[in-house]
Amino acid sequence: MNSQRFLVNPLQLSQEKSLKTLVENRTIYNLNHCELNLFETYESTQKVPLKFNDLVVTSMLRGKKIMHLFDDPEFVYLPGETVIVPSNVEMKIDFPEASKNNPTQCLALAIDQDKIAEILNFLNEQYPKEGNNMYWQLNYQNYFFYNNIEMAATINKLIKECMSTSITKDIFADLTLKELLIRIIQTQTVKSLDEGKPFEDNNPIKEVTEYIKQNLKENINLKSLSEKACMSTTSFYRFFKRELGMSPIEYILNEKIKCAKNLLRNPTLQINEVCYLAGFEDANYFIRLFKKYEGITPKQYQLLYIN
Repeated sequence: MNSQRFLVNPLQLSQEKSLKTLVENRTIYNLNHCELNLFETYESTQKVPLKFNDLVVTSMLRGKKIMHLFDDPEFVYLPGETVIVPSNVEMKIDFPEASKNNPTQCLALAIDQDKIAEILNFLNEQYPKEGNNMYWQLNYQNYFFYNNIEMAATINKLIKECMSTSITKDIFADLTLKELLIRIIQTQTVKSLDEGKPFEDNNPIKEVTEYIKQNLKENINLKSLSEKACMSTTSFYRFFKRELGMSPIEYILNEKIKCAKNLLRNPTLQINEVCYLAGFEDANYFIRLFKKYEGITPKQYQLLYIN
């Protein structure tokens, strides 16, 4: 899974005198088709149960949780990460580090099931996917992922709309719910590709992305990728961006940066060597792009792995 996380903006904590409990103190904002819940915990505790009647999209804002979900191994849950949980599925949560000075804060957005069905039906009718038996749908096996910049921005926007006092807030929230579901499905697709999970036989995205990963040092262009997918360049570009939420060029750059990060874990490699092996021709451009993506230079990143 891509290691880059984009944070959802933490919200102002409740005043101490207004707290009803120190464990999962809950503030609710109700809209027509969704319910925003803000949870705050101020003391360490374990196995706190939580369940919703609707699908819930959760995102960490502050602190650290340990999540127990389905029959899967427990996992650490941190800011910059999102978990989706189907209706009526119980999660159990540990708060190993929570305290009055270090509280956890998490949002849980419960979305009306009829609204989800309406949005997915709209997408499948108006923007059908390529191939037979290919549909816009949520993947509940792929329930934990890191926020990309678009996902974080969409969640931030939805929080603002849910907390608004405007009479038009439900209208804007409904539009943003549609965007949120699209972002979730696209993020799940990218994660499935990163993890090598099986894809539908008639979906060309798997073959195209594998070709990109295996040929990063080649001059990959839109025309050659379109031919791989047996599409026109215009149709392929539209298809690729709809599936993954990014253009083919953006995906190629993401893969090159990911390759560079793996190479930089080898302390014997020079930055110029990493640049070439990751498919970049110009070292200065590589350094600028790497810093844009990771916030530090390739050399600074490499030093993180040197004992």
